[in-house]
Amino acid sequence: MTADIFIQVLVSGLLIGLIYALVAVGLTLIFGVMDIVNFAHGEFLMLGMYASFWAFALFAIDPIVALPLTALLLFAVGVIVYQTVIRRILKAPMLSQIFATFGLMILLRGLAQFFWKPDHRLIPHSLVSGNIALGPVQFGLPQFVAALGAVGVTGALWMFLHRTRLGTALEATAIDREAATLMGIDGQKMFALAWGIGAACAGLAGGLIATFFPIFPEVGSNFILIAFVVVVLGGFGSVTGAFLAGIIVGLIEVLGGFLIGPEYKTAIVLSLLLVVLLVRPRGLLGKA
Repeated sequence: MTADIFIQVLVSGLLIGLIYALVAVGLTLIFGVMDIVNFAHGEFLMLGMYASFWAFALFAIDPIVALPLTALLLFAVGVIVYQTVIRRILKAPMLSQIFATFGLMILLRGLAQFFWKPDHRLIPHSLVSGNIALGPVQFGLPQFVAALGAVGVTGALWMFLHRTRLGTALEATAIDREAATLMGIDGQKMFALAWGIGAACAGLAGGLIATFFPIFPEVGSNFILIAFVVVVLGGFGSVTGAFLAGIIVGLIEVLGGFLIGPEYKTAIVLSLLLVVLLVRPRGLLGKA
């Protein structure tokens, strides 16, 4: 392997890793606040991709320009899902919670197939179409913009959680919801906010990914499995951990696929998941 090829592989792994991180931060935020695993998170990403596609197809709004609208739409979807489904199962056994979010995943996927058919759709001409060449290294402009968006969104979410009163209230609810309630924090509003922000992050990821990835009802399954690996590796509930773990998983996936074979890249990532669960179950930055 030459130095140029190695650098190319590292850049590709970094870009896809940042995208994985953006998909995972919303998932880990919901778990950190409520201890509920959202199996429908990939379908939120799918809805974000379709929102971007229809904004482009019907109103000629580029997916990048439509990102704020996509985020608002998915925020509303997340809040509605919490109020109609999740709120009713907060005190239910964990198995019931798992079945509820898994059933929501099947429902959203089925509705997408019913209304939009299983056809693969593409956004052919975006503001970020094209490639970038830096010496011997080449990569797609859409992937680069999506990676920058992942950094920006994750940074903004970190600032919100650690530098605002509302974010501090959300963090307090995640740490000890009973104590937070005694301090006057409305737990139900914090839970709804967590679901709204988590869905908005997935919607933003979908809008960015839609500039270079096919859009179809099962598209969420291409990302959600890796997102779970990222969440486990980073530590359940840790936004910073998910960001770092996304980069690590992206690099391992691309390097493993290049050195061993692309057909083995998913197996390599899942093997990493097993090792982490055995050696450090709480992940990189998870709580002991």
